[in-house]
Amino acid sequence: MNAVPFAVGDDGWACGARVRPSPNFEARPPGAVPTLIVIHNISLPPGQFGGTAIADLFLNRLDCDAHPYYDAHLRGLRVSSHFLIRRDGVLEQFVSCAQRAWHAGVSNFFGRERCNDFSIGIELEGDDASAFEAAQYETLAPLVAALCARYPVEALAGHSDIAPGRKTDPGPHFDWPRVRRDTALADRYFPYLRA
Repeated sequence: MNAVPFAVGDDGWACGARVRPSPNFEARPPGAVPTLIVIHNISLPPGQFGGTAIADLFLNRLDCDAHPYYDAHLRGLRVSSHFLIRRDGVLEQFVSCAQRAWHAGVSNFFGRERCNDFSIGIELEGDDASAFEAAQYETLAPLVAALCARYPVEALAGHSDIAPGRKTDPGPHFDWPRVRRDTALADRYFPYLRA
């Protein structure tokens, strides 16, 4: 497990995370609180790990002339996530959990639309073709525990679960059973758990 336990303050910022405030957020709707954690993967350029491109995207400073993929797919895009877990397990936070980050897009969780309104987004540096690193799971478990301790979280889901046909992340290599085991959460938190 991660040697540094996380704690989420009243302001929605996690103690133990590297804070990198993104401008890409807005207030949650009145009365909305996080009840869902959405797991994503991201690599920029696709299939390449390391570097500053993911943070640059969330901070609106990605040089879209630096790679053809950026020019074709990311120019003018404004997105964010609450958290990013790097390949080495380092945790970065871009948006307070008290605010609505722009990570889910068009989405639906058991009939409830606009998942950004009531979810927390966690990006793992990775892609659909690669296994995630042990260090990432070792950071993810205590982060999830801290979020569940602070908010009335009811479930964890993949981006592919809330936007089927549009998104595929966190992908086939994400180890849902390990996350369930490492977090010691009840089965009900994993409505889409793959055997």
